[in-house]
Amino acid sequence: MNNFSIYNNIQKSIPQPSASPTAEKASGDSFGNVLKDAINQVNSLETNSQTEMNKFLSEETDIHAVMMALEKADISFQVMMQVRNKIVSAYQEIMKTQV
Repeated sequence: MNNFSIYNNIQKSIPQPSASPTAEKASGDSFGNVLKDAINQVNSLETNSQTEMNKFLSEETDIHAVMMALEKADISFQVMMQVRNKIVSAYQEIMKTQV
């Protein structure tokens, strides 16, 4: 149930400075792809929590598994919203700068 691999590998997903732009493109995913993967992972946790809820309603699992799944989905959604807020804030600061 520990499905937080995106948070464990966050340092690996941050691109390291390189000498040439072609080396940067070959090194890994773009920022947009990393965000898309994180959103997909949050969505899968939400889907998993809904599945656990349905299992509980049909008496196939206990309340502990449901609460764990719901909390994982909630925490990952809160983290995603904080990242979104920081990105919007950074964009607004960039737009305020005088050229």
